[in-house]
Amino acid sequence: MAKLIGLTFVGLLLALYKNHQSSYQRRLNALREVTPVDLPNCNLVKGVETGAEDLEILPNGLAFLSTGLKYPGIKSFDPDKPGKILLMDLNEKDPAVLELEITGNKLDKSSFNPHGVSTFTDEDNAVYLLVVNHPDSKSTVEVFKFQEEERSLLHLKTITHELLPRSSTLTPLWTTSLWIL
Repeated sequence: MAKLIGLTFVGLLLALYKNHQSSYQRRLNALREVTPVDLPNCNLVKGVETGAEDLEILPNGLAFLSTGLKYPGIKSFDPDKPGKILLMDLNEKDPAVLELEITGNKLDKSSFNPHGVSTFTDEDNAVYLLVVNHPDSKSTVEVFKFQEEERSLLHLKTITHELLPRSSTLTPLWTTSLWIL
């Protein structure tokens, strides 16, 4: 008799679990079919055909894009080229991208593998770009100063630490203080 009650109880639990699972699938539209939608104001931006990993927009409408990430298990569109940082002026009617030249001799550009980007503006309105970089499957943070007149990035330093996680998101508190997720 105890065996029969136990089997009945297990059967009821399985039935409730199955009903509960299908309820979540229905509420979350997990099994629905997605239909493509043509958006009238979307255009392909030349120069970003292979996509961008991260984007940071300044209050003045300039946007920094990190491209060229090589990550295990993710298809790379340009596996032989290093990553780059692009600049786009969103105030333009038909914005185009510009590859920012990286100046300074402290960065190995051939292994530049940018992931997440964040900006920090100091009290003198100087803009610093902090980039999570994964050279040779490690994690570093590259600190650049944006030179708006020259439309280039001056590499200032590389931040490394053994406890630096393999992350893509960072929030600069200053050019030497970070909050990394």
